[in-house]
Amino acid sequence: MSKTRIVFIHGMDSYGAAAWPAQHLLAGNYDCLFLKRTGFDAVAPPAATDFAADAKIVIDALGRGGHVVAHAQGAVAAMMAAVQRPDLVRSLILIEPLLPSLTAELPATAAYSRRVQELFARSEVLGDAEFLMEFNTLLAITTAGTAEPVIRRAARARLQLPSADAPLLIVPGVPTFVLTGGWEPLYEEVADYLESTGAKHVVLRSGHRPQDTTDGAAQIEQFIEAAQRGV
Repeated sequence: MSKTRIVFIHGMDSYGAAAWPAQHLLAGNYDCLFLKRTGFDAVAPPAATDFAADAKIVIDALGRGGHVVAHAQGAVAAMMAAVQRPDLVRSLILIEPLLPSLTAELPATAAYSRRVQELFARSEVLGDAEFLMEFNTLLAITTAGTAEPVIRRAARARLQLPSADAPLLIVPGVPTFVLTGGWEPLYEEVADYLESTGAKHVVLRSGHRPQDTTDGAAQIEQFIEAAQRGV
């Protein structure tokens, strides 16, 4: 009997399997695929954000269907894929989802979008290290231990389209779990909105990567197991 597939979609911290250290153990019971979004590669040049291409990467990876787990900016591709092919998505797990196009008029989202616009308006006068520091601070990105040079990470960051530009719709009929770290109003605002549409929302006081904690990893696994049983 073949294992059920889980597709993992990273944010900006890292990509591929490196973005999901606490989820590697799930490969014992599931067919885990750790994706790389457009422009995230150790060799190929960084490329601009392509929301449609990222959604296709997710859909293609799902094959005959499975669960989708996404962090931060990766939630855009996850939701777009689920809207396009809800028949393939058994459950949708969104961790600190950066989905400002859903909550554009709400205060924390509006303030975040202004800060992003201000940063990119100044990007040409900022050096790579300075731009990357401000970008990472704005998005709570942790890159400790990464082997990629600053110039490469900065080039990728400069090519990111605002998530507020993503064409998003609420996913109908797909069991959805939102996990947040309880530290940033932007993510809680998005999560509260998703909860109002039927998603389950859990807050762990753990910062931007609750999936790395023992409790967070357990919450993810438990939701997937419940979706498997149809609970």
